[in-house]
Amino acid sequence: MSGLSISKKPGQFGISDLLRIMERLRDPSDGCPWDTKQTFTSVIPHTLEECYELVDAIEQGDLPHVAEELGDVLFQVVFYSELGRELDAFDFHAVVHGIACKLLRRHPHVFADGVIEGRVLEPVTTEEVKANWEAIKREERGEGKASGSLSDVPKALPALSRAQKLQKKAATVGFDWQSLEGVLAKLEEEMSEFQQAVGDNSDEAMAEELGDLIFTAVNAARHLGFDAENLLRHANEKFESRFNDMEAAAVKDGSSLSNESSVQMEARWQSAKSRQ
Repeated sequence: MSGLSISKKPGQFGISDLLRIMERLRDPSDGCPWDTKQTFTSVIPHTLEECYELVDAIEQGDLPHVAEELGDVLFQVVFYSELGRELDAFDFHAVVHGIACKLLRRHPHVFADGVIEGRVLEPVTTEEVKANWEAIKREERGEGKASGSLSDVPKALPALSRAQKLQKKAATVGFDWQSLEGVLAKLEEEMSEFQQAVGDNSDEAMAEELGDLIFTAVNAARHLGFDAENLLRHANEKFESRFNDMEAAAVKDGSSLSNESSVQMEARWQSAKSRQ
C-alpha cells in the first residue's frame, strides 16, 4: 500500500456526506432557494472565481487557505455532478470513474496493462511521456473525426493561457520557431508594425498589431519555459503593490496622487520601486 491516507479521521465528514449535502441543497421541497435555481450555465462564473481564489491561495503560500479553497473547487465538481444526476446524464461516481480510466489510459508508463497496481519497470523520459500523451489524446479523439490539432483547446480559457496552449499544440506538429532568437526577431517585427500603425493613427490597425505583439510575447514566454498567465499575474501584483505604496506615501505627506503632477508621481513610483 502507498503512504497516501485514504481514510478520514474520526468525526470528519466524507465524500458521501458532501454528496448528500448537495442533494439536500437541491431538494425542491425544502432545499436552498438559491441552489435549486442554478443550472450548468449559471454556476460557471462561480467555478472560475473559485479556481482563481485557489490559485491565489497557493501563490500566497497560505496552506490552510489552500485547503479551504480546494474544498470550494471540489464543491463545484459535486454541484455539476448533482445537476447531471438530476438529468440522468451522469453522476459523481461516473465522473470519478471517467477520470480514473483516463489517467490509467494516458499513463501506460506507470500503470502496466492499465491496472492501478501494475508496475512498469522500464524507465521513460519526460520527452517520451509528452509524445505518448499527445498520441493517446489523438487516438481518443479518433482519426476519423473532423478535428484538428487545436480542436481541444478550450475557448473559455483566459486569453494568455489559450494563446500559449494554441502555440504549444501547433508546436507538436512542427509549426514553431526553432530557437528563442527567431521569436525575439518576430517580436521586434511586430513592435515595428505596431509603431507604424500608431504613426498611421489607425485604430483598427493599432488594435490588430498590438494583439499580434502580445501573442508573440506569449510565444517568447513559452520558449523560455514560463507561463504567460503567471507572468502577467505577478506583474499585476507588483504594480498593485507599488501603486499602493505610492498612495500611502502621498497620504503620509498630507497629499493625494490625484493632486500631484506627473513628475511627482514618477518620483513616488521610483521611490516605491526602491523599497521593494
